[in-house]
Amino acid sequence: MRRLVLLLCLMAGPLFAVQPDEMLDDPVLEARARDISEGLRCVVCRNESIDDSNAELAGDLRVLVRERLLAGDTDEEVVEYIVDRYGEYVLLKPQAGGSNLVLWLAGPAMLLLGAAIGVVFVRRRSQAAPQAEAGLTDEEQARLREIMKE
Repeated sequence: MRRLVLLLCLMAGPLFAVQPDEMLDDPVLEARARDISEGLRCVVCRNESIDDSNAELAGDLRVLVRERLLAGDTDEEVVEYIVDRYGEYVLLKPQAGGSNLVLWLAGPAMLLLGAAIGVVFVRRRSQAAPQAEAGLTDEEQARLREIMKE
């Protein structure tokens, strides 16, 4: 029973990442802050939102988000403010435009290029076999047919 309680407490750890002193009194602003925080990556804990992270920097970012909201910024302005300071890496869902478009398209482009090279290689190889047979004498071609029948 104790192990079960300990396991449940450990699993609930990320739920307590947002400290009570960080929360805003206005429930609407707090909900907006939570929505924004869910889309921002903790730069210390990879692939974890700042809302779920217990890292000190994540706490600072949560406070910064709330400060910007209290200053009257829109959600987009808050995200832009954070991205301007930490780069696009801080976004859990990076934008698929601009210089990132090259990265988004590189994978499918490489797949298509590899498939095209494979098709060309297979076609050239299949065309090379009959040409090699054409250079044989009549005796060699007869022997080859005899071998292929066995």
